[in-house]
Amino acid sequence: MNAIALNARPSASFDAKLAQTKALLQQAAQEFAPALTLACSLGAEDMVLADLVNTLALDLDIFVLDTGRLHAQTLQLLSQLQTTSRVPVKVFQPDAQAAADFVAREGQDPMYKSIELRKACCHIRKMEPLERALAGKTAWITGLRREQSGARADVPFVDRSDATRVKLNPLSDWTWGDVWHYISTNNVAYNPLHDDFFPSIGCEPCTRAIALGEDFRAGRWWWESSDLKECGLHVKPQAGASTPVAASAQAHVASGDVKPEGRDEAKTSVQETA
Repeated sequence: MNAIALNARPSASFDAKLAQTKALLQQAAQEFAPALTLACSLGAEDMVLADLVNTLALDLDIFVLDTGRLHAQTLQLLSQLQTTSRVPVKVFQPDAQAAADFVAREGQDPMYKSIELRKACCHIRKMEPLERALAGKTAWITGLRREQSGARADVPFVDRSDATRVKLNPLSDWTWGDVWHYISTNNVAYNPLHDDFFPSIGCEPCTRAIALGEDFRAGRWWWESSDLKECGLHVKPQAGASTPVAASAQAHVASGDVKPEGRDEAKTSVQETA
């Protein structure tokens, strides 16, 4: 059973949500273009948005952060998007020297050693490229949904809390079923990892499949505390806030929790139940 067959279950108000999403995108393009961009992670939500901005022929561009650690399937989807999109697709990569120096100093997979090193890796591979991608932009579009996690439960359609630029979240009230219904009915290309029970897809070493009943983002940085599962792209900084202290991933590695086969075990447990 693929992701469409498993998940394409629209909510009763899907048509109204879709109309509202289109209206918000069109209004945003009128207000902010050409200083408007779509942040595309190549996940299911962002592929929906990429399809919509192309269908609506909006005056904006799409950007993708190629961290240097993406799955092969994700890179293949990126290539496909670049080929088929009428809207320009820009790719931003980490500073090559900064990434090389970090790996030389901390090793190929430092994210398993501590949360501090994981966040340092995210900063080099995601946060710094994001700053370049958003330079000169007054607004950006994301695929954030309230249903994705507790930390995102209050995601607004229009977020003006950042004085630098407006963040637009047109799919804020969409369900996972809504997303896959749109993908199914509009023949939208998607990452085949979704068929293998990867609902949330990031860098290869930091993403695994999830088991039935697990949280939507349980497969992201699964060795960390559940309240820390963000890379920083969508976290609002709080003045005076200190970084939460989490147990080192080294303990999980030692106990066998962090291992490649763990991803296959998670996938199998879902397949057996699906």
